[in-house]
Parts: sequence; structure tokens; C-alpha cells
Amino acid sequence: MPATPSANTRRSPPSGESAEPPSPRLAELPARDKLERLLRVARGKKRALILTHDNPDPDSLAAAVTLAHILERRAGLEAQVGYGGIIGRAENIAFVRVLHLPVSHVSQIDFDSYDLFGLVDTQPPVGNHSLPARLRADIVIDHHPVREESLQAPVADVGGDYGATSTMVVEYLRAARIEPSVDVATALFYGIKADTRDLGRETTQTDVDSYLWLFPRCDKQLLGQIEHPELPARYFQLYHTAIERAKVYGTAIITDLEEVYSPDMVAEVAERMMFLDGMKWSLAYATYRNQLYVSLRVKDRRMNAGRLIREICADYGGSSGGHGSMAGARLPLSGRANQRKALKRELVGRFLEAFGVEEERPVSLLAAQDA
Repeated sequence: MPATPSANTRRSPPSGESAEPPSPRLAELPARDKLERLLRVARGKKRALILTHDNPDPDSLAAAVTLAHILERRAGLEAQVGYGGIIGRAENIAFVRVLHLPVSHVSQIDFDSYDLFGLVDTQPPVGNHSLPARLRADIVIDHHPVREESLQAPVADVGGDYGATSTMVVEYLRAARIEPSVDVATALFYGIKADTRDLGRETTQTDVDSYLWLFPRCDKQLLGQIEHPELPARYFQLYHTAIERAKVYGTAIITDLEEVYSPDMVAEVAERMMFLDGMKWSLAYATYRNQLYVSLRVKDRRMNAGRLIREICADYGGSSGGHGSMAGARLPLSGRANQRKALKRELVGRFLEAFGVEEERPVSLLAAQDA
């Protein structure tokens, strides 16, 4: 029997009806105004649940933990952070363990016991999160391009020019005049560092300012433990598969990882393969629990990886999104093995055409020659 919903649980309002007015374009407002809007929406609530995107990365986790901290300190709420999927990459496991981050898997969460819901580093229509469809997000904070449906949330800070969601939450933290703990500061610092690749990718002046503000507040020894964790044997086995199966099509490299032990390894491999000399495109894909994970990296953000992956993957269901130089998708897989292989071939063919390399003869990475 399903649990009986509590009186406090917020349902998605019927069409044309809203319990609270949609958010103004918060991305265009000063941090103080954003904070006031957040606290106004939280007023009168008792328990908040902040969700990351599924299979969360450090940027998503750091931003969610900090937002929960702000709500507890300034709105007087009890706040919890939840995530769906798994935390599987070695650095991400170390990130949560070393910093003692208070996060829980959604399987351990009773959604009916909360009356305020937030999404961080994702947006409602994207679908890569675990907020049930019957519930509405009250708070959406995300550095990815705005999805218009997200603006229906009472607090919708989306569509701004930031390299990381952690940067956005640092602005709230500073506006609230909250001095972060060492663990929180270290989490935010690493969140920005990882998502902007050491401030070298899609970085704005606000990212730099937040990074420098956090630097003296974080613990460099803890950072070392996060960035250089011990790695399981299957990590190296996966990279063996990646290198063995990677194909080069002129200026594009495509890697079929088959089955992976952690879906976020797909993004790591796509990122790593982008370092191959002469590449403009890197695509990696793999199966995990009857879903196909796809990760795209491009050399020039003007190629708009996020828009491209949404256009190509739209016909396959699931969820997809991203921004200038990086994007990902999660697509459902069904049918027999030959049907799945056919879907993958079709999908790769669409990407090859979009890359403009469909006429290129594929060459194994192990046989590729330096120019």
C-alpha cells in the first residue's frame, strides 16, 4: 500500500492553478534580492528536501548541501539533501566521505514528510532527478541553460552566466553573511574547480571571485585526499576497454564502453578522450541498468553540446541536457540485444552526421597515427 500523503506535502497544482506565483527572472537580480525571495518562499515551511541530479557530481552535491545549510540557518527549517542513482566515481565517493557530507539516497527518504522541495544543478523538465511527478519544485537553482518550465517554480534561479552551480550558491551564502565551515567551503571550492576544470572551461568572473573567496577557507589536505583517491581494479579495466574500443573519425573520437559499473564514468572517459590531439568532438556511451548513458564533449563551446544532444536524443525518450562544451543524456533501453545494438548504431550515425565526419573511415585509437 502506498504511504498516505501528509497534509503538508505540496502537489503539482492543477493546470491554471498555482499555490504561489512563478518566480521573477532571478538570474537578472542581485544576490541580496535572490536571497530575500528564497527566504520569503521558505517562510512558514517546516522541512525542506533538496535534491541533486541523479548520479550527482561534486558541483551538484556541494551546492545542495550549502543550500540546505542556508535554509536551516536563515529560514529556521530542517533541511535534508537527497540524490538518486549512485555516487560511483572514486573522486566523488571520496568527496562525500572525506567531507562528511550529510546526503541520503532517495530510497531512504519519505517524500511525504517534507513541505518544501528544491532541485539543484538540474531543472524539472530535464528529468534527470528523482523528484516524483506528483510533486512540484519550489526552488530551482541551476547554471545550465534555462528551461522555460522551470520559471514556474516560486524560486527559479536559472539561465545565468555561471560555470558552476556552486558559484551561484556561494552568492546566496555571502548575501546571507554566513561563514561556511571548512568542510562546506572545501566542498564548494572543489565543486567549482571540477566543473570549470580548474577555471579553464566556461568560467566567468563570478566563478573566479567565488573560487578566490573560498580558497583561504578550504582545507588543502582534504582536497588532496579527494583529488587523488585510491582506485579500484575495475577502474583500470574500464579504461582498458575504453582505449581498446575507441574509434577515431577524422576530428571526432567515439568510445563504446559497453556495460559500466558507474554511469558517471561515461562522462569521465568522454572528457579524457577529448585530450587526443586534433579532436573537436568526443562521444562516449555505455549501458548501465537497462539505460544508455551518453556523454558529449566539444572543443569549442560555440558548437553548443547541450543543444546538439537534445536535438539528437529527443526521439529516444529519456533525458538530456548540458551547455556549451559538455552535455549528457540518459536513454531507456528495451528489447533484445540486436535491437539495442541497432539503436546504438543509429544514434552514433546521427552524431557522426552532426559532427560532419560521417564519410570518414573509422580508425582504432590503438592504430591511429600522429599527424
